Amino acid sequence: MTGSPASRSPGQPRAADPEIDAANAAALAGSAKNRYEHQLVIDTMYAALEPLCDHLEIASEPQLTRTAAVWHLCTPITGHLRDTATTAIDLALALHPTPAVGGVPTSAAGELIAALEGDRGFYAGTVGWCDARGDGRWVVSIRCAQLSADRRSAIAHAGGGIVAESDPDDEVAETTTKFTTMLTALGVQQ
Repeated sequence: MTGSPASRSPGQPRAADPEIDAANAAALAGSAKNRYEHQLVIDTMYAALEPLCDHLEIASEPQLTRTAAVWHLCTPITGHLRDTATTAIDLALALHPTPAVGGVPTSAAGELIAALEGDRGFYAGTVGWCDARGDGRWVVSIRCAQLSADRRSAIAHAGGGIVAESDPDDEVAETTTKFTTMLTALGVQQ
């Protein structure tokens, strides 16, 4: 089992100025709050994957990764499946929902999300494929948009993790930054 590194939502915006961009990356890497938020996801993923693997390797420290709009923390996870009959969809089902989209503790957080948000549609779901051999690739639709049938409107989704140390203004700014890629793709923002 080898997959993409686990990337967790904590993020810092990218900047055109290289010094500001580097400072934003360093701020994310040094943020105890964001590292804690990221570690909640990694610990939960480890607990879900460990029973399915003979060997599971998780990097001891998160790394920085970037998109055009946002810096993220990511932690590479690799493993050797215990049972060769385990499929990509089995792994997706074991991992989903991660705390990145479903909170912790999973059951209580899920109930609260359902009560406060209602049906999320495709947001925070999984999107992927699995072939006849069980190989596949699955991702969480953590930032997504759904076009209306007439293609004249879209509902876009993005979010951020909330922990005790979260600052509401910072969370709104982070979520706004995460919308940048979708808004650009939809032609709303450049």
